Amino acid sequence: MIRKHVFIKGKVTGVFFRAFIREKALDLGLNGWVRNLDRNTVEAVFEGVKEKVNKMLEYCKKGPSHAIIEDIEVKDEKVEGEMGFVVR
Repeated sequence: MIRKHVFIKGKVTGVFFRAFIREKALDLGLNGWVRNLDRNTVEAVFEGVKEKVNKMLEYCKKGPSHAIIEDIEVKDEKVEGEMGFVVR
């Protein structure tokens, strides 16, 4: 199990980015959360099997069709035991 704390910057609000992230995370069986920080940044935490978390990071780099990703910052963190996946 691994945990990644992610900050995605660009055109990421008003384009269903959080819903997209939640759907993909649930499909992959990941735990964690996603939220808007401001008009240009979405923050998310993913916990799960390394291969699935890495797949989720690939989804974050693409986003939904109307998103424009300018930058993505990924931090490794200690697993905290998140349960489920929620939009905050």
